[in-house]
Amino acid sequence: MKIYTKTGDKGTTSLFGGTRVSKDHLRIESYGTVDELNSYVGLIKDQAIDESTKNVLIKIQHDLFTLGSMLATPINKETLKNGKERLNIPKITATSVTYLENNIDEMNSKLPQMTHFILPGGHTTVSFCHIARCVCRRAERLSVSLHEQETINLDILTYLNRLSDYLFVLARKLSQDLRAQEVKWIPEKL
Repeated sequence: MKIYTKTGDKGTTSLFGGTRVSKDHLRIESYGTVDELNSYVGLIKDQAIDESTKNVLIKIQHDLFTLGSMLATPINKETLKNGKERLNIPKITATSVTYLENNIDEMNSKLPQMTHFILPGGHTTVSFCHIARCVCRRAERLSVSLHEQETINLDILTYLNRLSDYLFVLARKLSQDLRAQEVKWIPEKL
C-alpha cells in the first residue's frame, strides 16, 4: 500500500464511498479530531500504568478507529431507505457506551467522593488524561455541529460524551495510583 497518493495535494480528500470534500470540511474536522484523541489515548496507554487500564485503553482505541470510520462514511438517503450501510464493520453502539459506563463505575467506586472541581495536573500521566478529555470534548462538539448539518449515528455523540467522563475518572484513578495530589479548585474570595 502506497502511503502517498497525491490526490489530496489540492486540499481535498475522499470520504468512504468516494465523495471528495475539502480537507477543512466539518466531517473531516470531526474524524480528524477523533484521530487526534486516539493518539492521546495511546500516549496514556504507553505510560507506567496498570495492565487492566492499558487493556481498556486499547479497546477504546479500537472503538475510536471504528467511530472515526463511521464519521468518514456519510449516511445518505438510500442508506436510510434500504437500511444498508456502505461501512461493513461492527459499529459503535449502546453496548460500547455501557462498556465505558461499567469502567467508570468500577473506578469511581474506589475513589474518594468529589467535593470540588479539580484542576488538571499533579502528574504527567494525569495531565495526559485531561488533555485527552479536552480533545474528546472538542471531537464531541464538532460531531454535534456535523449532526446539525448531516445525519450521523447518534451513538457517536453518546460515546464521545461518555468517553470524556471516563477520561476524567481515569485521571482521578491514576492520581490515586500514582500518589499524585489532586488540587481542588477553590475560588478566591472577593
